[in-house]
Amino acid sequence: MSEGDTPKIHVDTDWKAEAQAEKERLASAEEEKKSAEAAGGTPPGELPPADFRGLMGILASQAMMGLGAMGDQESGKVMVDLVGSKYAIDLLGVLHEKTAGNLSEEEAKDLEQVLAELRSRFVQIANLIAAQGAQGQVPGTDDKGPSLEIPGI
Repeated sequence: MSEGDTPKIHVDTDWKAEAQAEKERLASAEEEKKSAEAAGGTPPGELPPADFRGLMGILASQAMMGLGAMGDQESGKVMVDLVGSKYAIDLLGVLHEKTAGNLSEEEAKDLEQVLAELRSRFVQIANLIAAQGAQGQVPGTDDKGPSLEIPGI
């Protein structure tokens, strides 16, 4: 082996700094996760746990959206889907019926409260639509479905 054939060793002197920076980044991320959990929230970038409240919340959100809780971002009009909201409310009713006796007292109370509130809101919106229809004020429609002026939303 000649002098020109000797292998050269390359030493990366920055590896310690890079390893330390990565260690600090991971520690910071872990600290954020712990503080979010301690505050009762979900850590950033993670989904909440899959539990009964989550299922109930998804169905209640669907019902509220159908009852006009969210307006169309483009037109600013309230979009109402009574059929879709009724279906979500009915699903919550089935959930209430099928889980009777199997929920904690707090879960059962929450479900009953959500159902009562959604059913009441559904009746209000349906009556408002019927009243506007009786007065000849047919809710506006466009390519995105019916829209309705709802006071108080």
